[in-house]
Amino acid sequence: MARIERVQLSMVDLAPKVKRTDAIQSFVSQETPMVTITDSDGAVGIGYSYTIGTGGSSVMRLLADHLAPRLIGREAEEVEAIWHDLEFATHATTIGAITSIALAAIDTALWDLRCKRAGLPLWRLAGGARPAAPCYTTEGGWLHIPIPALVEDALAAREKGFTGSKVKIGKPTAAEDVARIAAMRDALGPAYEIMTDANQGFARDTARRRAEALRPFDLAWIEEPLAADDIAGHVDLARAAVMPIAVGESLYSVRHFAEYIAQGAASVIQVDAGRIGGITPWLKVAHMAECFNLPVCPHFLMELHVSLVCAVQNGRYVEYIPQLDEITETGLHIENGMAHAPETPGIGIAWDHDALAARGIAEFNIDIRKDA
Repeated sequence: MARIERVQLSMVDLAPKVKRTDAIQSFVSQETPMVTITDSDGAVGIGYSYTIGTGGSSVMRLLADHLAPRLIGREAEEVEAIWHDLEFATHATTIGAITSIALAAIDTALWDLRCKRAGLPLWRLAGGARPAAPCYTTEGGWLHIPIPALVEDALAAREKGFTGSKVKIGKPTAAEDVARIAAMRDALGPAYEIMTDANQGFARDTARRRAEALRPFDLAWIEEPLAADDIAGHVDLARAAVMPIAVGESLYSVRHFAEYIAQGAASVIQVDAGRIGGITPWLKVAHMAECFNLPVCPHFLMELHVSLVCAVQNGRYVEYIPQLDEITETGLHIENGMAHAPETPGIGIAWDHDALAARGIAEFNIDIRKDA
């Protein structure tokens, strides 16, 4: 057992690997807050989270001013207690997305430290359900991409062994969305999974009509068809639509997931460790979903989520969107469409420290030490 003596904060800004557009926004950058925790034995854990272009500076101030100083002197193995104490410390003013993103960077660092001290990879320490999980790709399905390119990317992914492809929907008319999905199904046949994602772009009436228009194509799911806080709308749509409803990337609390699951508003759970507050609450959501016989298919962060999907019994897919290549020494190991969880102790991300130093934003480099 060892107490935390040092917390180092930093942030890097990563440009998207490709142009990324959906029904409501563009992914302009990945602001990546990072937390490095050192304990009294000299063990080090590194964690991170992300934004899609706004809010990074607010996350860093919350970490520096309110959360990271509270870690000094804490027992590093008491991950559950630390998570709840930090959440409570901010509950009166900043609970929500900013808090969850900040908590995620701390919590993943604590899990990295815990796994390294135990000499185990995350997927084993967190449950050890299986060593690999199937991938589907989103990177070739953005809303601006023309139909021939959508089909070409999906055919190439299938050739590599990928299980499915996600296509963004939310064009001005149903006919445009239908044309995109019909071309995919015609080219790929009935066995390849096609996921769709509306990114909260529809009103309730539009969502029902769009789901009905897409009924013939045997979709794996329709993702975020409505605003994330419209639980009643998702309940109604889940009852009316033939395809599964997927939610999760825009939910920031275990309790939000509990409401969706209990009311039957979603049948695919896309909990995101970077947005739910880290690995600690991610596992709670995954196990809660298992109790309702629901699969977990997390959003984004494939380099981290591969280990979590492999940790739990109901982990189904890893979403392929590469983003950390420029700041890591090794990428995600994918073979015949299967993403393999890293076997190295820790969360399994081999950071390139020279690249991190070169890309770090100076104003956010903060070092908090015991007795400093």
